[in-house]
Amino acid sequence: MKKCALITGASRGIGRAICEKLAYDNHYHLLINYQSNKEAALQTLDKVQSLGAVGELLCFDVTNKEQTQEVLTLWQETNKEALVEVIINNAGITRDGLFMWMPYEDWDKVLKTTLDGFYNVTHFFIQKMLRNRYGRIVNIASVSGVKGTEGQVNYSAAKGALIAATKALAQEVAKRNITVNAVAPGFIQTDMTASLDEKELSKRIPMGRFGKAEEVANLVSFLVSDKASYITGEVININGGIYS
Repeated sequence: MKKCALITGASRGIGRAICEKLAYDNHYHLLINYQSNKEAALQTLDKVQSLGAVGELLCFDVTNKEQTQEVLTLWQETNKEALVEVIINNAGITRDGLFMWMPYEDWDKVLKTTLDGFYNVTHFFIQKMLRNRYGRIVNIASVSGVKGTEGQVNYSAAKGALIAATKALAQEVAKRNITVNAVAPGFIQTDMTASLDEKELSKRIPMGRFGKAEEVANLVSFLVSDKASYITGEVININGGIYS
């Protein structure tokens, strides 16, 4: 039985770091999801393979239910002996701006990427996990979903809803030995935060610095391991001490 871990939005940033950490742990065949940047996804795959693990690319837009089902169904039919035990719902985007000037498209795209992405991928596998009586689901939320962030009403709404969904689903599937947790990063050094004034914003962080994607990946790796078997429905902040 080939045991697999699916990581969405895995071509760069936190998603890539999670792939690398899981590859280092070397427990799973990694399914590396990306939407359009194949070159970056291939770099993630190359790094995974250099660490001695195995993986493959899965190209689909998590917001597109039909495409997601088509790609995952074809993969499952081609890999009948494979079992996805771990899902990392990492795909997310930002379209920042004050709410009063926010176009509907920016609201819609951000919510769909986070929430439809969570639904489309997790719903596809959840019955299989329940039958197998084992699973680890980790949703990448944000400090914005915990306390809200000005200029990010859409992103805060999306991540806040993801946190609520995490807590609800955890209660539904706990008896089948499936854990569902959320990780809420603060300011992390990635492409998504590259345009921010890191020096100035670091003054607001008790630890005085941005976090590293690898630090988030270490937490995710713990949550999908047997060491975290009694932790479910939790939202774990990793933010250098920023709290509302």
